[in-house]
Amino acid sequence: MSLLGVIVNVITVILGSCIGLLFKKGIPEKVSSAAMIGLGACTLYIGISGSLCGENVLIVIASVVLGVISGTLLNIDGAVNKLAKNVETKFKKEGQNVSIAEGLVTATLLFCVGSMTVTGSIQAGLTGDNSVLITKATLDFVSSMMLASSLGFGVMIASVSVFVIQGGLVLLAGLLAPFMSTGAINEMTCVGSILIIMIGTNLMGITKIKVADFLPAIIFAPIIYNIVNLISNFI
Repeated sequence: MSLLGVIVNVITVILGSCIGLLFKKGIPEKVSSAAMIGLGACTLYIGISGSLCGENVLIVIASVVLGVISGTLLNIDGAVNKLAKNVETKFKKEGQNVSIAEGLVTATLLFCVGSMTVTGSIQAGLTGDNSVLITKATLDFVSSMMLASSLGFGVMIASVSVFVIQGGLVLLAGLLAPFMSTGAINEMTCVGSILIIMIGTNLMGITKIKVADFLPAIIFAPIIYNIVNLISNFI
């Protein structure tokens, strides 16, 4: 078991965010707004590409519905925004339109949803091989620069999410590996990508979806997949 890949990933997100924030200071509001629409379009592309990984649409539907019901009852969006507002009072500048909560949720999903996160973390936990996570860290370095230049400080805070989520997967790799087959990872990636599509439409100003309330759907996806798989083996 090794957390080296996770630590490298956290560092690259922080460094990339710092560079993006430096660029943000010199970008006029008009250009920043246009960049936000472009970022939203690219986010849509990432989400649509990932959503094609799913193999069973019923699993996806059940995961999303159960996920948003759970998230709404738990008021995850409210909790995230409450946390972000406490940070915003210290870091947000007057006249700044982008909320720290938006940057945090957007970056967390983009950095932590996908097969590289799960397979890389489990591989690091079981064998100590961090090659996949280090490759992912390089990609996240570039992504964090672009995100932070448009979404601000919340992207840097997402480095905490990277550490908690990927670190947790590494530490629990032995327990999770039997349940995270290729099929389970594909369904989880598909569901997560649907949430990324929601983020894309939010960034473009088309919708105002409380994406944080949908986060439990990512957990439901592999659980439902394994239940369906277990039942099908008995039939």
